[in-house]
Amino acid sequence: MAEQKYIIMCWVYVLSDENNSKYYIGSTNNLSRRIKQHLAGHTRSTRVLKTYNLVYKETFDNIDDARLREKKLKSYKSHKYISWLIKNNNSMGL
Repeated sequence: MAEQKYIIMCWVYVLSDENNSKYYIGSTNNLSRRIKQHLAGHTRSTRVLKTYNLVYKETFDNIDDARLREKKLKSYKSHKYISWLIKNNNSMGL
């Protein structure tokens, strides 16, 4: 019997406040669960920033790659770059 391999989808995502003035960048292996946690107020920074709108996501084959990308995006510390990324490379079609 051949060994079954399961592909676990992982994501880097960006949440925004109503005015797109604040962003939260995160990574997860279960996007729908993670969004529900944010909306339920389980994440302190999301509660404080009021970043509840999913505005961007990227898909990865493993959590290590997703976390590396999250770290890279956070290292830019540039609101302008994140806004550009959302506008020009949005894999959500928003």
